[in-house]
Amino acid sequence: MTTSAQSVLALSRPVSGRQDRGDDRTEASCPSSDRADFLSLPGKSKPYVMAHRGNRVACPENTLAAFRQALADGADILETDLHLTADGVFVCIHDGTVDRTTDSHGAVAEKTLREIKALSASYGRPEFQAETVPTLAELTAILPADVAVALELKTDRFLEADVCRQLASELDESGVRQRTIVLSFSLPRLQAVQAIAPDIPIGWIALFRAWPLRGVQLQGPLWPMLLVNPLYVWLAHRAGQLVAPLDPTPDSRLWLYRALRCDAVLTDNPAATVRALKRSRPV
Repeated sequence: MTTSAQSVLALSRPVSGRQDRGDDRTEASCPSSDRADFLSLPGKSKPYVMAHRGNRVACPENTLAAFRQALADGADILETDLHLTADGVFVCIHDGTVDRTTDSHGAVAEKTLREIKALSASYGRPEFQAETVPTLAELTAILPADVAVALELKTDRFLEADVCRQLASELDESGVRQRTIVLSFSLPRLQAVQAIAPDIPIGWIALFRAWPLRGVQLQGPLWPMLLVNPLYVWLAHRAGQLVAPLDPTPDSRLWLYRALRCDAVLTDNPAATVRALKRSRPV
């Protein structure tokens, strides 16, 4: 997702709409945000590099090729998007339909896993014709022990307690639950997960809010909000929260994120961001 910085620099208060609602009643219903150490990755330096849908510059987004490339690039966190198939399997795809990224069309929720797996997720790139939409299980199977995973909840199915239980159980069985954070623009989805699994930290993504929201463990503000409120990161840290700005092309602003002591940077191209941070790639 991309948003013009110019259109938001002058906005310092939330606007009406589901994405940025954070009144006192909503905040009070959120779990405590006293877990600032949840994203501690031993041996890795902050800001952590969070690969947005894998390396979506070198490879088609949200494919195993993109995730493997991001790991080879030195990403500290793999970020992906979750939907459910018609038969209840978690799959890594951003849109609610397969139209943009595969060679077919239709809603993800209306296709079985078998039907989804029959599609090419090459995003029109012939060299990746064999890539398919991966399941969450396929992603976690390739996740190294020192890399975390960030899961953006893309559907209101995550308001269902049974779906949240299924997610927590799958993360537990795969051994990555302690290295997982769930993300969303929707507070109710995040709250639904934490009602079932309070040990799984939540991160709220917001476009037009220039101060941290209480009750979440990670803040994901659209990056110009850090200019509107230069104390944003300080305030979040004071509340025991981490900050990862919403900025998939961060390299020209890494100086800012380092100066503000942001905890992670999102990037479409982890190879370039790792180079810009003057870090070495894994051997």
